[in-house]
Amino acid sequence: MINFSQMPKQPLLQFNSKGIYCAAAKVYLDPWKPVDKAIISHGHADHSRWGHKQYITHTSNVAIIKHRLGQDINVSGVKWGEQFVINNVKFSLFPAGHIIGSSQIRVEHKGEVWVFTGDYKTEDDGIAVPYEPIKCHSFITECTFGLPAFKWLPQKQVFNDINNWWQDNQDNGQTSVLFGYSLGKAQRLLKHLDPSIGKIFTHAAIENMTEVVRPLVHMPETIRITRDTKKEDLKGQMVLAPPSAHGSPWIKKMVPYVTGSASGWMTFRGARRRRAIDKGFVLSDHCDWQGLLSSIQATGAEKIICTHGYTDIFSRFLQEQGYDARTESTQFEGELAELETQKEEAS
Repeated sequence: MINFSQMPKQPLLQFNSKGIYCAAAKVYLDPWKPVDKAIISHGHADHSRWGHKQYITHTSNVAIIKHRLGQDINVSGVKWGEQFVINNVKFSLFPAGHIIGSSQIRVEHKGEVWVFTGDYKTEDDGIAVPYEPIKCHSFITECTFGLPAFKWLPQKQVFNDINNWWQDNQDNGQTSVLFGYSLGKAQRLLKHLDPSIGKIFTHAAIENMTEVVRPLVHMPETIRITRDTKKEDLKGQMVLAPPSAHGSPWIKKMVPYVTGSASGWMTFRGARRRRAIDKGFVLSDHCDWQGLLSSIQATGAEKIICTHGYTDIFSRFLQEQGYDARTESTQFEGELAELETQKEEAS
């Protein structure tokens, strides 16, 4: 591990009422209130918010946040590992593996290195650029699923289960309605669905976002559901929809249908029952328990700051392992973040 004895006492990154602030550069990382200059890790609603005067993000995230926040925002894109300097502070972005365009933000000043993960996962999902561990002194990590109970199965096994479920539903004359967030999860599902089984239909919110990211990754063809789409067209096919569509008048067109949800929360049967889901698939765009621990170890950092998720439990465990670990409050929400966006897009 890296020696902390000669590190400056003034934190390079500080948490305040607006977000994660780098005072030396006068810039914020994923701020949740309007600021002059913001470096954005990825396009989810809790990390990229409207109202900043200037946005800096990875090039593949530019079109995504313009789609979500407006084409007229002032945004510039940088490439992986490309260093940009603000007031003598060196910044660079590295793959986070969370969703398309998701980045870790590396900050270096006077020999001190911090890394802010945003949201991240260690498994290569075949759609986002895979996570890359970065050496640092201080590591700001999410812990959305920071409990030992969260242990992801290999992606291939999960998608075999999803495709088999679709085939079984088709054999029974039922439409498969699979819920996933419109940005990230929906495209990951689409990438690995088997189009030989049948046609893939999409809710407008998912289709709109998929059109934005299609230039970045190859995915199967989809059919947008419109008012003219007939119930008989959907029978036995796959429908990708945002969680907000569940229980809405929109879904009545799918009858007879079976519902499924792809989320890390499907680890717990109670979550599936509360959401009235017929079938749960444990599939997350965040790290599981072991992914978090292995990522932290790979950084070589001694100081760990835990945000959004099971912060107290996870930080106490890290302290027992000898890390200088603590928690910080943020307005990041992990897998719950896109629900409000889905409501807006579905309306």
